[in-house]
Amino acid sequence: MAWSTREIADLTNTTVKAVRHYHEIGLLDVPERTSNGYKQYGVSHLIRLVQIKRLSDLGLPLSQIASLLRADAEPDEAISALDAELEETIDRLTRIRSELAVIRRHDARPDVPTDFAPISGEFTDTQRSMLAVYSTIFSESDLAEFREMLAEPEETDMEFELLPADADDAALDQLAERMAPVVRRNRQRHPRLVNPAANSPRGRELAESTMAHAVAELYNRAQITVLQRVYAILEQDGAE
Repeated sequence: MAWSTREIADLTNTTVKAVRHYHEIGLLDVPERTSNGYKQYGVSHLIRLVQIKRLSDLGLPLSQIASLLRADAEPDEAISALDAELEETIDRLTRIRSELAVIRRHDARPDVPTDFAPISGEFTDTQRSMLAVYSTIFSESDLAEFREMLAEPEETDMEFELLPADADDAALDQLAERMAPVVRRNRQRHPRLVNPAANSPRGRELAESTMAHAVAELYNRAQITVLQRVYAILEQDGAE
């Protein structure tokens, strides 16, 4: 009995392209051709293709299949390595599915860290951007404290976020005066956030420069002025 390339591909639930690829990489012997030039596959080719398909379906790479199909092969090491890789993949996919469930449950944006999803519904674009920056330099403990702080939003938070760049000086002073006690209270409740750069796994210098660049780029002139005035008020209070 002999089969054409198409017939043997159909028999083994593979494709003609795959059969030809196996020839190219030396995984499957090229059969003899008939007088009209067509390949004629025999039983040995059929068995080999079934074996290749089986091992490939198990997830073994083609580069390992040839050695595993040798008569003297001992597949335990390759199978154990594959099993460990699959376990790691399953763990990763399980974690991803859990994170997706949280994102869907809270209708959160997927770019927001999962732990922040429950409280991210009212975040502005700037808040999400700052969070992205903080996630690269804050320690896990500081991120947890930051999340706790954001979970208790203040009235002045959104006023600051929506402050226009052309706000007049009186409005800046008024907002700074109202924000100062809020910042003071947050410092008391979350002392680690007074200087998160000191705890950064990236190092203090890099963390400080990263935060400074982010503030300068993401906040407008009026917002930066308000922050400067808030810190000036806090320093003055501390000196008294």
